[in-house]
Amino acid sequence: MRLTEQQKKFFDTFGYLVLPGLMQDSVEWITREFEAVFKSRQDVVHDGSKRTMFPLSFIDQNERLCTLLDDPRIVGLCEGLMGADFLYEGGDGNYYSGDTGWHSDLMPTPGMYKALRHIKIAFYLDPLTRETGALRVIPGSHLPGDRFSDTLQKEVWQLCAGPEVPSVALETKPGDIAVFHHNLKHASYGGGKNRRMFTMNLCAFAHTPEQQAELEAEWRHYGSVGATKFHSEIMLRTAPPERLKHLKPLHALEPLMVECARAAQEKKLSLAGKA
Repeated sequence: MRLTEQQKKFFDTFGYLVLPGLMQDSVEWITREFEAVFKSRQDVVHDGSKRTMFPLSFIDQNERLCTLLDDPRIVGLCEGLMGADFLYEGGDGNYYSGDTGWHSDLMPTPGMYKALRHIKIAFYLDPLTRETGALRVIPGSHLPGDRFSDTLQKEVWQLCAGPEVPSVALETKPGDIAVFHHNLKHASYGGGKNRRMFTMNLCAFAHTPEQQAELEAEWRHYGSVGATKFHSEIMLRTAPPERLKHLKPLHALEPLMVECARAAQEKKLSLAGKA
């Protein structure tokens, strides 16, 4: 699969794309493996009262789900948005319940991703409409420094309630793919208690000092909350050479993550000792 120039410009301008039916022929096995990953952890139980997130990077826990990173359709999508040297950073697996308020998927502060493109590929395994929990996005809200995007960050939440914020609902069926920039403001409203969804998070390769600094800042943050490595043993052991190109460059940051995790733990113990 190759994105058209129109699709690329649409993403650049609005911060998202929907690709109807892109993975339609794989829905059955993807859903089966999604369920299998959750069943593999008896300590992770979804009772419908709130969102349940799998505690580890999701597709990395299942050999067949790992192959999504090798699928020509996913590879073509990523290359079209980030270049052939894109990097896979992990992803989450979820049972959603109820509403999800407006937010951006960025850490540690709003507008962080300025130099380096980060995207999220979302797989929704249940039919979703605007009224039943479909992803809502605010087009153009992914551009820090832009007047509209910055004004939105500061003021829109004071102007109207969550469901009334002007937005586009990305209504999807299983097999459709939604992809959006991590800075993009998004939410969902009206959904049921068992909405199945998982993601793949990816970023462009850091070619400049500014991009590298931004990437390191991101993973310093994740290290400070306990992350110490990028990819599972399954993801690495089963990886063909082409997949490894999208994994190995990130491993140079693992000592930085370990250092930040250690410092955060020492600070926690120190504060506990003073309490």
